[in-house]
Parts: sequence; structure tokens; C-alpha cells
Amino acid sequence: MLPSLHDTIAAVATPPGPGGVGVLRVSGPQALETAARVWRGRDPRTSPGGRFWHGWVVDPETGEAVDEALLLVFRGPRSYTGEDVVEIQTHGSPAVLGRLLRLLLAAGARPAAPGEFTLRAYLHGRMDLAQAESVLALVEAESETARRQALRGLTRELSQKIDALAERLLDLLAHIQALLDYPEEGVEPHEAERVIASVLAEVEALLATADAGRRVREGARLALVGAPNAGKSSLLNALLGFERALVHDRPGTTRDYLEAALEIEGVPLVAVDTAGLRATDDPVEAAGVERALAVAREADLILYLADRSQPRPDPPSLPWERTIRLATKADLPAVWHDPDFLEVSAHSGQGLDALRARIRSQLLGRASESEVWITSERHREALAEARDHLLEARGAPEDLMGMSLEAAARALGRITGREAGEETIARIFQNFCVGK
Repeated sequence: MLPSLHDTIAAVATPPGPGGVGVLRVSGPQALETAARVWRGRDPRTSPGGRFWHGWVVDPETGEAVDEALLLVFRGPRSYTGEDVVEIQTHGSPAVLGRLLRLLLAAGARPAAPGEFTLRAYLHGRMDLAQAESVLALVEAESETARRQALRGLTRELSQKIDALAERLLDLLAHIQALLDYPEEGVEPHEAERVIASVLAEVEALLATADAGRRVREGARLALVGAPNAGKSSLLNALLGFERALVHDRPGTTRDYLEAALEIEGVPLVAVDTAGLRATDDPVEAAGVERALAVAREADLILYLADRSQPRPDPPSLPWERTIRLATKADLPAVWHDPDFLEVSAHSGQGLDALRARIRSQLLGRASESEVWITSERHREALAEARDHLLEARGAPEDLMGMSLEAAARALGRITGREAGEETIARIFQNFCVGK
């Protein structure tokens, strides 16, 4: 059940905790009246949109000043939500913001539900559903690549592509229906096949970016494995740019795994430095070895390190299709060479740029940052359904072809919200924070 648009809502729009500035947002038919009851300064009810004013937040019952503040007025429909909106900027004290919110609720507003401001923007036609999801993706972006892809969704680059594909299918469907109703008119079968093949290729191209999109949004796990003293901790420190892991000449200094967050080539990662792989009678070290192998099996990508300045160790059993082989300590004289191993040195930096590029290529594939990516699982599922219906349509009789085209267009329409039900919409916005 979607919340009512007839209420005036209020919420703190800045993160919890102290800060230099705090923002409280009010939206709805009585937003200006509600704000005026707790404001001393220019009356927001007479203010034009797009203006801000200096004044004070006060308790209307006692006249007590709560904080010095700025008040911004946005008149609907030219506001974020499409309604009258007031934003009050105070000092970022939790006590100030909490008191101001209580005063606004007492003045007639109700607490906003998670994502309700953006939900109202969607319901008032200020943005489509894919744009609304991109707002959340932009708020949660942890890498530059994730930020750029979220912005592509917010500026309707994805929506325009999806709408164009759906329109082509609907145009074709109209021709096919005319052909069935008026056999002497309509579209030739070979023309339908050409349109379907073209749309299918674009749908599959979007689906091909879904793994890359998921990884830049959710991140990936990178496991560093190898024999003791292979240079795992040194490499982790070099990739991080600071000393996070203990490095010592004595083998076996890492008994358990150590995690560190970093970003490589636009991909947010959690790198895991694991215990050295070797046979040992030490039960603690043996447990570390077993855990290292378990971490590797669960990782999105594995770096297998072997010290090329020492005799080559026997390789462990690893999923090699998602493993990058590294010959470490490339600044020292080599005992062995192997063209399948990338030579790197944490000490001199040799090969680290090539390693970063290899990590990006392995995790993101051929996805180009100049293209829009699919970063939402909901979008991926809708595109996969559209693809299946398009495959059904190829070579089908006109009546069955029309049914499959209509189903494919509906699947695409769910991405932008043209075919989304209330349950789907409510589920999307419950993932937002309060105040957005």
C-alpha cells in the first residue's frame, strides 16, 4: 500500500550523528504553513520558489529559540517532489535536528517513510522508476565508476534506451495486429524478424553489462593466496598505499585472514590476505591454511602468488578460471620464469599497474565505461524476461509473435515504471533511507 499524497511529511535528510550542517526537509500541501509555525524570519508562505532566507527556528508554544538557520523554499511542481517543499538548514547537532523534527510534527506534519520524498517525485511524474532507483545508487556509490553509472540512470540515459526499445516493439505489434485484422495490409514477416533481431541484440548487450554493474555497485572479494613468504602481505600493502598487514621475513606470520577495503580501477574491493599455504604440524597454522583455501573458493577473484626468487612451489588446487597468477619479488634475481605469470614487485612497484588493469578486466569484462550498465538486479531480471519473449517471437506465427512482443514490451516497461505494480514500487522505496 503506497502512502497518501495528501499528507505533509517531514524528516531529517542528513546522516545521523553530529556535523557542521543538518538539513530537515518538509514536503506536501501544507509544507509552507507547517514551516511557518516554527520559523521566525521571512514568512515562507509569501516567499517565491528558489529563494533562501536567514532566520531562527523557535518553539511556537514558548517562543524559545532552538537554533539559527537558513530556510529554502521550493514551489511545486518545480521541486524535487513536485509539491511545495521547505528545507531548513541548521547546525548539524542531533539535539537541534531532533527538536526541530518534533516541532514540525507537532505543527501538523507526519514522519516521512523511507524514500517517501523520492516516491512522491516518482508519483508526481518528476522522475521515472529507473531514475528513482538511480537516486539510491548515487547515494550508495562507493567508487567513481559506480557514481558515473548511477548518474547515467538519474539523467535518463538508461530510461531513454529502454523506452526506445519498448516503442519499437509496440510499433511492430501495431503493424502485426493490423496485418491480422486487415490481411491486405501490415508488415512483411522478414521486416518483423529484422526488428526483433535488432532489439534482441540491444537487450543482450545491456544484459552483458550486468555482472560489471553488480560488482561496481556491490563490490567484489579479492583473495591473496600462496606459500608463506610469497609476498602476499607486501602486495596488499602496496595496493593499499599504506602498511595494513604485518610483513616479516619469517614464514607463517599470517595465521588468520586479514581484510582491507580498497578501490582498483573503479571497482570497490575487499582484499583478503590469507595464511601461507604449506603442510604443517602446527594446528593453528593448519587451521589458517584451511581457512585460506575456503576464502579463495568463495572469492570473486584470486591472486595466486609464487616467489620467483625461490624454487617454484607446487600449485594448490584453485579455481584457475578466476585466478590471476603472479610471480612476486620481480626486483630480485629469478630462479624460474613462466609466461602465464605476471611479474610484480611490491618493493619497486614493477607490474602493479598491469595487475590493476588485469583485475579490472577480470572483474568487469569488456564493459565500457562510455556505455550505460545494468546495475540493478530488478532491471537484469526484466531484461532477461524480455529477451526470452523476443526469442519466442522469432519465427513464430503472427498471432503468437504479437503475444510475445507484447510480453517483452511489458517486461521492459517494468524498468521505467510504466508496467510496475504497487507492490514492486513499495518494495523499491523501502530500501531508501528516511529523508530521501
